[in-house]
Amino acid sequence: MKNMLARGAQPRRRTVCLALASGVLAGCAGRTPVQSAPPLRVYGNLSTLELAPVLLAASRALPDPIRVQQGGISSLYGLDGDLPNLVARGESDLATNSETQALRYSVAHPDLRLILTVSEGLYRIVARRSAGIAQLADLRGKRVGTMPRTSSAYYLDRTLRSVGLTQSDVNVVPFVAGSAVPLSRMSEAFRRGELDAATIWEPELQRAQDALGADAIEFHDPLGYREQFSLFSTEAKLQDPSLRPRIVAYVRAIIDASAQIRRDPRSAWALVADATRQHPQIIERSWRHHSYPAALAPDLLDTMVQEEVWVAAETGRVPRGRRELASLIDASLLREALRAASPAADSGAWKAAIHSLTRSLRRS
Repeated sequence: MKNMLARGAQPRRRTVCLALASGVLAGCAGRTPVQSAPPLRVYGNLSTLELAPVLLAASRALPDPIRVQQGGISSLYGLDGDLPNLVARGESDLATNSETQALRYSVAHPDLRLILTVSEGLYRIVARRSAGIAQLADLRGKRVGTMPRTSSAYYLDRTLRSVGLTQSDVNVVPFVAGSAVPLSRMSEAFRRGELDAATIWEPELQRAQDALGADAIEFHDPLGYREQFSLFSTEAKLQDPSLRPRIVAYVRAIIDASAQIRRDPRSAWALVADATRQHPQIIERSWRHHSYPAALAPDLLDTMVQEEVWVAAETGRVPRGRRELASLIDASLLREALRAASPAADSGAWKAAIHSLTRSLRRS
């Protein structure tokens, strides 16, 4: 892996009041309005930058408000998550999470469906030079922090293996409540010399890098694993004739919001700063570690097949095959949304990507 030098997200339970159209969506004037209905129930990890298009799409839609609540895939089933950043209350219609969590939860809930990749997290490792770390191989024997059972832990595993190491070669420090270094103390632990390196989602890692200053060294492979933070629902909800049109409309709104973010991300910074309770400047500095495609990448299934081996080993089960994993991806809603997308969506490239993904799914 290529080593590149130098270039924070605390879970919490909070509700952001935003707006989602149950009739005409902003930017969709002239289209047939969806019949009036209760607003969609949307859950996501409000402490991350990945949620930006979801927040922006909701904030620009009228007239009915929607509460984007803290939670993840488990909220689709009215359950609390088993990770500190996935705690939720109530049942959702849509939820966001990484593909890692989809692989975990779909074992017990095979009706789970991934319908849109909202954003991609471009993970990296930040370490202390003063801990004797100048290259990735120097992580051997060091204290490396991550969040267990998440995409960041998977990224750590892949990165270590790229230089012939495994997680057993380092001292993994879990960022969980009750541990020596919970996520809320990561930056402090770096400054005190209690932590040598870490990988976690933004903006918390940027906060730690800022705290280290010139002592920070970064490792990042632009061609390596990227988190595909996606929008999920269930087969039953997607087949509900009153719910599906509203989900398609929301997917269309996310496409438009993502196009706006790619042109000018400042429109989303204030929303993300408010949701994460972080200063806008830290949001701005963290922004380059994400992309916002609002699509389904052609290699999505390939990523899930590779990652399934890691998730299965972690949970002590046999990995599922490509065909079974392909059933978790439903591209039909994105196709419907693209057919009605606004000119700003630049949907031509995404239609080609959908075609490529569809070929990949058919091969399964």
